[in-house]
Amino acid sequence: MARGLFPWGIFTKPLYIQTKFSYLHMKYLFFSWLAVFVGSWIVYVEYSSYTELCRGHDCKNSICDKYRKGVIDGSACSSLCDKDTLYLGKCFTMKPKSQVYSGTWGDLEGVIKCQMEEAPHYDLGNAMQHRKESAAFNQPTKGTSVERFREMILNHLKSKVGDQANLADLATQVLSITDANKDGHISLPEARSTWALLQLNEFLLALVLQDREHTPKLLGFCGDLYVMEKVPYSPLYGISLPWVMEVWIPAGVRRSMDQWFTPSWPHKAKISIGLLELVEDVFHGTFGSFLMCDVSATRFGYNERHDLKVMDARYIVPEAIFQENIRQQRCDVDEDCLYGADCLTSCDLTKHRCTPEVTRPNLAKACEALKDYTLRGAPADVREELEKQLYACIALKGSSEQMEIEHSLILNNLKTLLWKKISHTKDS
Repeated sequence: MARGLFPWGIFTKPLYIQTKFSYLHMKYLFFSWLAVFVGSWIVYVEYSSYTELCRGHDCKNSICDKYRKGVIDGSACSSLCDKDTLYLGKCFTMKPKSQVYSGTWGDLEGVIKCQMEEAPHYDLGNAMQHRKESAAFNQPTKGTSVERFREMILNHLKSKVGDQANLADLATQVLSITDANKDGHISLPEARSTWALLQLNEFLLALVLQDREHTPKLLGFCGDLYVMEKVPYSPLYGISLPWVMEVWIPAGVRRSMDQWFTPSWPHKAKISIGLLELVEDVFHGTFGSFLMCDVSATRFGYNERHDLKVMDARYIVPEAIFQENIRQQRCDVDEDCLYGADCLTSCDLTKHRCTPEVTRPNLAKACEALKDYTLRGAPADVREELEKQLYACIALKGSSEQMEIEHSLILNNLKTLLWKKISHTKDS
């Protein structure tokens, strides 16, 4: 009787609903707090990485302090330190010691590069080694004559690229750049800035290839801070994704995605010809041979006319310097003889020292970088022959005299094949 008077289901049902609601509420709160925690951690990591990598303010302060003390001088010093017309913009720095920023200099847009504490040197071990060389700005010393400074430049260039016949012309070009204010006199601060810059491989390559179209023009410098012409489109190909997405994308799919946002095929053909011409320029060029030790897409870009431009030349190194240093590298396996991503020699197990000759020439590495890029969207009437030439190019080994003949033949065949297809179009 009492059970009939009190419908317990009325009370138990709301209690069940209340319990379920409380569980869902707690679950929602838990995942909300988890999302906030993970998001905060990501922001913290990104901010910490940014503050550790991007030290442009410190770099500017250091350079301007030396400029105001009369230690260094250059064409960009006044704009950077006095007039504030040279601005550091977005940070693109990948390594703390080498600061890279977009920048504006009056009406010009450029890329500002500045060395922090240490400058790259060609000691080849497990990774690029560094030594304090340019940071002190103590060379040349007070009282050094222009002729003596010219001799220092000649000896330095000879140590970098070998005893080339026309190094005197290159030394003259260096002296011309040194006279930043074009008053016909080279001051000690100007000379110290130039000497610091000469220690940097990228600056040296810009000098060697300054008459070619593949390196951005030098706009100005102050100490070992220098401003290069902006390259509008970079990298050569590929898209940037958040690291969370990168982890889950298979390598094959990632390579395919890199080719999604690229120019039309005729434009890609012109850019590819530019890379092949760069290989030609640095292989037994006017001022010696250079090795391309990282031929990845991130090292290159192009302009509005689809001319290839070198974005980062730190791993294009003089062959003579590479060979001199790699000989001293101790090894147990061939992988111990790797510099950059692409310069590999073999290990002499009888001496446990690296041999000086790279296993793959520059052209083979360039063709591998261009394979997917040029074959995707290639016209049907050239695709088969282009693929054949590219694979023959990728298969090139060593640098013997016979191989150099084959190297030149394949290089010319590829350039001719691409150029013939676009020469009659406006894209040429």
